[in-house]
Amino acid sequence: MEDKQILLDNISKVHTTEMGIDRIKKNLKLNTNDVVEFCKNKILDKNCNIYKQGKNWYCEIDNIKITINSYSYTIITAHLIK
Repeated sequence: MEDKQILLDNISKVHTTEMGIDRIKKNLKLNTNDVVEFCKNKILDKNCNIYKQGKNWYCEIDNIKITINSYSYTIITAHLIK
């Protein structure tokens, strides 16, 4: 099975922490309270480049890079790509 399909098949497990929510909102300058839903929508976009490096998934789309722990499906952080 292709690596990224594992993440897509487990999209319902993707979540983050309170600190993660604040960090992602700040880094992406988001105005939404549902950052998990925002990130999931980005990950599910067919143009999203998903790859695994070490213990993390990386999802890149629209100048955004989302980092997800591959064991717990926790969104660790998200950054704007310069």
